[in-house]
Amino acid sequence: MTNPEISLAEWFATPLGRYLETRELAYFDRTVIDLFGFNAVQVGLPGVDLLRNNRIPHRFRVDSVGPGDVLAEPTHLPFAEHSVDLLALPHLLEFSAYPHQILREAERILIPEGNLLISGFNPHSLWGMYSWYKRRNQAIPWRGDFINFHRLKDWLSLLGCDIVGWRMCCYAPPVAHLPWLRGFEFMESVGDRWWAKGGGVYFIHAIKRVHGMRLITPRWQSRRKLVNALCPVASNKWSEK
Repeated sequence: MTNPEISLAEWFATPLGRYLETRELAYFDRTVIDLFGFNAVQVGLPGVDLLRNNRIPHRFRVDSVGPGDVLAEPTHLPFAEHSVDLLALPHLLEFSAYPHQILREAERILIPEGNLLISGFNPHSLWGMYSWYKRRNQAIPWRGDFINFHRLKDWLSLLGCDIVGWRMCCYAPPVAHLPWLRGFEFMESVGDRWWAKGGGVYFIHAIKRVHGMRLITPRWQSRRKLVNALCPVASNKWSEK
């Protein structure tokens, strides 16, 4: 039986946690490699570097207890408004009493068109069913308040974030022994094909939109002004006009 006192980071060291970690890293590795900017932040799960494949120069890991780069609560992040290009929230919302506030903080610090990556446990899955059975002993991660995928999409929409990509993983039942997990390996490909929204964990890629914002472009100039700008010395003919 899982020790109810272990942390989520410690649970990731169990066979089932490693099973998830392999698939979670694979998703983030594929997704973040083509995302660019100046500042990238991962909040939560400091023991797993989900941004390792990203080339943004300044990357920070935030945790409320350590050992992240920044010690802070996810509801009050110490970053300026519109200062973060990429923000990852791995398994954070389902273990917080204030998931809405975390999302509001995410929207606050993200730049317009900034990228938000979220991973969460899916209540409508074999893992979600198991969580109802295990919740009474307060074990990690089953005691979390798993958030419905569509509800989270609605929350993001209210904050002006568009979903540009999503997928799921971990279709196998949440068994504790590695040989059993390997025996259910076939369910990953089958699940993607036949049970697309039944994975134990979902990933969401959203982009913060700022409605009404328009790009500032140079004002079109007349041909005469353009010629004047390009000529190092104006002739008398042009100067008289």
